[in-house]
Parts: sequence; C-alpha cells; structure tokens
Amino acid sequence: MAGLPVRPARILIAALSGVLAVLVGTGVWIAAQAREEQGRAGDRRAALQAAGIHAKNLVSLDYRTAEADVRRILDTSTGEARREYDSTTAKLKATTVENKVVQHGVLRATGLVSMTDTVAKVLVVADVEIRWDGSKSAPQERYYRWSMDVTKIGGGWLVSKVVQVM
Repeated sequence: MAGLPVRPARILIAALSGVLAVLVGTGVWIAAQAREEQGRAGDRRAALQAAGIHAKNLVSLDYRTAEADVRRILDTSTGEARREYDSTTAKLKATTVENKVVQHGVLRATGLVSMTDTVAKVLVVADVEIRWDGSKSAPQERYYRWSMDVTKIGGGWLVSKVVQVM
C-alpha cells in the first residue's frame, strides 16, 4: 500500500490549517477583549477612587491647614466643580479660620451609576464630625450624599460636577 493519495492529504492539511487559523484568531480576539476589560475595570476603580478622595477632601477641613485643605479640593476637581470651588475658596478659608473649624470626614461608600470612556457618574456617601476649637459647643455630625460626575483628563480622573442628594 502506498499510503494516502496526494489529494486527500492536501485537503486534510488545508482543513487543519483552517482550524488552526480560527483557533489562533479566536485566541487573539479573546486576549484583546481581556485587555480591554482590564482597562475598563481599571478606569472604574480609578473613577470611584477619584470621587472618594474628592469627597474626603470636601469633609476634611482644619483651620490650621485651611490653605492646603482647600488646595486638595481644587486639585481633585475640574470643569463646573472647579469653577464653583474657585468662586467660594476665599470665603471658605476665611470662615474656617475665623471660626476655628475642625472637620473630620469619613468616606462611607462609593458606587458607580454609569460610565463612558471619559465620564463616570458616581454616588458617594460621607459623614463628618464638626467641632470648633476653643468652643464649648458640642461637635455636630453631618451626613452627606452626593452624585458626582468624574471626568477622565489626561489619563487621570477629576470630579467635574457635584450635586448633593437626599
């Protein structure tokens, strides 16, 4: 016996080559999808973290470090939020120093509502204890809930809009 005829061997090799090409193509596609999903997951984490840091900055003010505290608020914001903070910064610092305000904030939770490639909507929950140095007044507790738009700028995420929600 002389073995397989030449024609069926070529068909078998061509079929196996086609299957191999499909498998390689599928593997490349799956790897690309996995990389893309890793990127999206990284963006989700970064957007949530940016909103959380910004919230913590909003509820953590101390009259002794008011300048640096306000700078952190500005540094974690952009767009509409940044413009709003810029317009009230001087009054916030003056009031904080004048009244010897010490606010200690705690971030309770962040949750992603929606996200595109460049904007995420995040719900944020934070609590704060406010006291006044030298005052006999009891500290006050306040509870904040915000909806924040977080915008991707130059590879980083900054808060671009803040709306207090009930």
